[in-house]
Amino acid sequence: MTTVKLKRAYEKPDKADGTRILVDRLWPRGLTKRKASIDLWLKEIAPSTELRKWFGHDPKKWRSFRGRYQTELKHHADQIKLIKSRAKEGPVTLIYGARDQEHNEAVVLKQFLERRP
Repeated sequence: MTTVKLKRAYEKPDKADGTRILVDRLWPRGLTKRKASIDLWLKEIAPSTELRKWFGHDPKKWRSFRGRYQTELKHHADQIKLIKSRAKEGPVTLIYGARDQEHNEAVVLKQFLERRP
């Protein structure tokens, strides 16, 4: 599998990003579809609304959020397969809107993809 990268939705798109996959349930605020340059929006793979609201990007809840989100990801085999098949074809960048670059769903998803062959 080609390397999966992470990038904030508000960063400038680049050819090196390859396939840009938005992994947020909500479209990034204030961003036009053209500016975002998203190839695929997998909102179903994002944390459930309940989990997202509970987490609220609170770093103190990070460990618990990570575990709960990994459990949810096990129910999204089709989307996981899709990302992996795109990654075999070339670079893939998971796009997210969160300000916190260390504590967000894209970080968990990337680790999940890397651990499961």
